[in-house]
Amino acid sequence: MSALFVYILECSDGSYYVGSTDNLEIRLAKHNSGHYGGYTSTRLPVKLVFSQQFEREFEALTAERQIKGWRRAKKKALIDGDFGLLVELSRTAKPKKS
Repeated sequence: MSALFVYILECSDGSYYVGSTDNLEIRLAKHNSGHYGGYTSTRLPVKLVFSQQFEREFEALTAERQIKGWRRAKKKALIDGDFGLLVELSRTAKPKKS
């Protein structure tokens, strides 16, 4: 099995799309051609703003699901490589105990 990448695309409207693939170059080209329909096809062009490689499919799919659930600010911190802010945003996102 080849390595998988989790990626974040920035769409023309400024929104983010999170996905995974084993070939970033082909996936980006297909998104930009409108091949997949759906979310990105109505927000072209898209550009790759983040990717991370995983050796195990399970790890990539777990990371993809996790990042998809994040608020925009956390995705932006990840894209920017601001891991201090990412940690802080993770702390503030947790429910408060009474």
